[in-house]
Amino acid sequence: MSRETEASPYAPENPAARFAPDLSIGAESTTPYEDYVHASVLTHLQQPLSDDPGEMVFLVTTQVMELWFTVLVHEWHTAAQSLREDDLPGALAALKRSTYELESLNASWKPLAHLTPGEFNSYRAALGEGSGFQSAMYRRLEFLLGEKSASMLVPHRGAPRELAELEKAITEPSLYDEVLCYLARRGHAVPAAVLDREPTARYEPDEAVERIWQDIYAAQGDTAGSGDLVRLGEALTEVAELVWRWRNDHLLATRRAMGAKTGTGGSAGVAWLEKRAAKNVFPELWTARSHV
Repeated sequence: MSRETEASPYAPENPAARFAPDLSIGAESTTPYEDYVHASVLTHLQQPLSDDPGEMVFLVTTQVMELWFTVLVHEWHTAAQSLREDDLPGALAALKRSTYELESLNASWKPLAHLTPGEFNSYRAALGEGSGFQSAMYRRLEFLLGEKSASMLVPHRGAPRELAELEKAITEPSLYDEVLCYLARRGHAVPAAVLDREPTARYEPDEAVERIWQDIYAAQGDTAGSGDLVRLGEALTEVAELVWRWRNDHLLATRRAMGAKTGTGGSAGVAWLEKRAAKNVFPELWTARSHV
């Protein structure tokens, strides 16, 4: 081999080689991307039941929402676990991530937010008895926010896996339950009735908890350690605000598409959504501000 053709570690790199495809990938099996993301599963889940092109938008948008519900449940479980371990930075990081994810979830309403009644009616019959009210993952999300009710298990009686997951979730402490236990370990006088309450019941506001948040915010900058608890309060408030925006966007999109008619699956439709939108998540964080 001549010196001119001999390979040298000092020979200049061919820039094009860096961008040349690896022709062995996908030759005999799926690509590593497909193996990891399962894109072909996701992109073949849509099975429209009408000829209306808007139904595909509805299906994909709804499926994207379900994926965001899954991510949020994961984040809030992570935050709750971190609080149980007195790892406040870990909890704050998970809550912060969840605010970005909530913003993305809320943006999912954009393709559906301006449907006219005629546009929605063109494929509404395809939903049959289906309703977002029946989403098991959204129900788990609500349970984590303290919105619990055994009646919410009823629609899932025919789905053993989802029912088992929900039966487990309703008996576990909510994210806010873990917050209040953490505050108690930090020396705040959370009432025993709050700490030991029945975990399957919906969380109800408590005046003593309101005073704790009032004291935390009032002491901001004056008491050692108050700053990190204010950061926790603000992280939870941000989550609560974005959940409120989600509920209101849902209400407005539904009101615009179908008015006050009965919802799909026989749900109360707008009337039920109005009640949900009127409720505050982590209620004492909002009422305490009036007293600081």
